[in-house]
Amino acid sequence: MKVNLGIRAHDIENRPLEELVNEISFKGLTSVQLALSKSFPTISPEAGSLSPGLAYHIGSAFQRKGIQIAVLGCYINMIHPDKAERIKGLDRFKEHIRYARDFGCSIVGTETGNVNAEITFTVENFEEKPFFEVVESVKELVAEAEKFGVIVGIEAGVNHPIYSSKRMKRLLDSVDSNNLQVIFDPVNLLTVDTYNNQEEIFREAIELFGDRIVILHAKDFVVEDKTLKPVPVGKGLLDYDALLGLIKTRKPFINIVMEDTREPFIDESIAFLREK
Repeated sequence: MKVNLGIRAHDIENRPLEELVNEISFKGLTSVQLALSKSFPTISPEAGSLSPGLAYHIGSAFQRKGIQIAVLGCYINMIHPDKAERIKGLDRFKEHIRYARDFGCSIVGTETGNVNAEITFTVENFEEKPFFEVVESVKELVAEAEKFGVIVGIEAGVNHPIYSSKRMKRLLDSVDSNNLQVIFDPVNLLTVDTYNNQEEIFREAIELFGDRIVILHAKDFVVEDKTLKPVPVGKGLLDYDALLGLIKTRKPFINIVMEDTREPFIDESIAFLREK
């Protein structure tokens, strides 16, 4: 299986741009998911801080080392209960859409938020009202993305209104635009009650929206105190044989972006994924 391995840039200790790029290149990685204010604290998280010049400065540093900015991470609460905060988040995401091409990137990614200001698990997310609010916000983002030829990448997760593969398929059908695609994070679909059914859950996802997956997140977990706790890739219970078996024929060269894997485990996790 030919793969492009990458990492969330902020999973590498904060450092100046050139040092960050050199470190990622030295590890043999070919892509990053870049959340600007997390990797570069001097960049304001508020809308209005980006420009074509800044985007080109950062994007060209990665391109010189043959590293693709696979995703601009702009994780917002798109259904924030405070409407003013919701609008601020949507505006920030739209700004990322407008300048994505200057970064050399075609995907801006987020999860779908939470009925609460803080992102926590609540069954209230699973009701109809939050789903329709997500549809409304995603339509607004996709309308902007269509103007600029950019993809909105949506990630499902059990702490969000788009919490299952069926809900993701329903969102894709409700928005009906090819500028909406999926960032597939397998761990995000698992709970302490379902993690023993991984292959079945992954297969359902591939069957429902495999054609719309543009990025694969690679992370891992163990079960501790009746919750799923993140651990470095290869150190946990994720069934990578089942996952990659389902992905490899459908998505050659897909960007696989490691998440929640930090030093001193990065090299070991890279080796694990390459072996798989």
